[in-house]
Amino acid sequence: MLLRVDLENREEAMLATTACLSKNSQGRQSAEEECDFRTIFQRDRDRIIHSKAFRRLKHKTQVFIAPAGDHYRTRLTHTLEVAQIARTIARALALNEDLTEAIALGHDLGHTPFGHAGEEALSAVSKKKFAHNEHSLRIVDYIEGLNLSYEVRDGILNHTGTQIPATLEGQIVRITDRIAYINHDIDDALRAGIIGERELPAKAIGLLGKKHAQRINKMVRDIIKQSWEQPEIRRSKEIAAATGDLRDFLFKEVYIGSRAKEEEEKAQRLIQELYKYFYHNPTAISAQFKYEEGQFNKEQLIIDYIAGMSDRYAINVGKRLFLPMPWVDKRE
Repeated sequence: MLLRVDLENREEAMLATTACLSKNSQGRQSAEEECDFRTIFQRDRDRIIHSKAFRRLKHKTQVFIAPAGDHYRTRLTHTLEVAQIARTIARALALNEDLTEAIALGHDLGHTPFGHAGEEALSAVSKKKFAHNEHSLRIVDYIEGLNLSYEVRDGILNHTGTQIPATLEGQIVRITDRIAYINHDIDDALRAGIIGERELPAKAIGLLGKKHAQRINKMVRDIIKQSWEQPEIRRSKEIAAATGDLRDFLFKEVYIGSRAKEEEEKAQRLIQELYKYFYHNPTAISAQFKYEEGQFNKEQLIIDYIAGMSDRYAINVGKRLFLPMPWVDKRE
């Protein structure tokens, strides 16, 4: 029988001195009894996977709003790709895979419906800056009350923004998030015919590779080689520059003004109309949307409710609230 203490001893014996060991975690916000079989980071991973917010990611936009095709990425498949790539890097660097995976699985829980378009719309209508990383932390702390460890919470909060994660495992997720979305967004844009292979930046493709798998492999191997026995997760200047060129290309050709974004104006208008409706009709908010602890003002409650919606749920609520429905004679 393999107990938690055995797993913790294995970590200490096998992982790098720079790894974040489970037994050295700074703990949870609220103390609780430890599991006999799972480490603190394994429990965090399991709590995230079983959360409602994680399940909703399957119907949230990555780039394409509510795509009809089966193979376009959603926020959930993006999350799984980040987790896979991040674990590969953590394993090669002898860092804590369980911590890395937990951060990766939780990093995007706070995204609104319709991706960054929804985030911008909610910020505009509420007059309160919405940041998905901060809202991800809000979800695990208050809305779902997962009581995660300090290290996982830090990695979720700082996977984007100006603050660098406190652990190397969190730094891996921060870089891997970009590796994943750059490559799979190119893949999806090619599939949709929004860009062609010949349009991709020639110098970057020449260095990283023409194929999706080649580019990821090149980026991952570079991080492993540059970061081995180092105090931070690093990339070579050449690979970082090529990655940046691909990202700039996506912003120019896909993320702004392309056919992939044709429905964004409608999506933003829907988010804003939903906010206004619930502001004047707060009792219409689902009775199931409640907190384990604390009380929050009306504006925050509405933000939390709308941000938690999936694309299709937001669309269905909009139809119910704003579109006339055929009258049915219930006597028949």
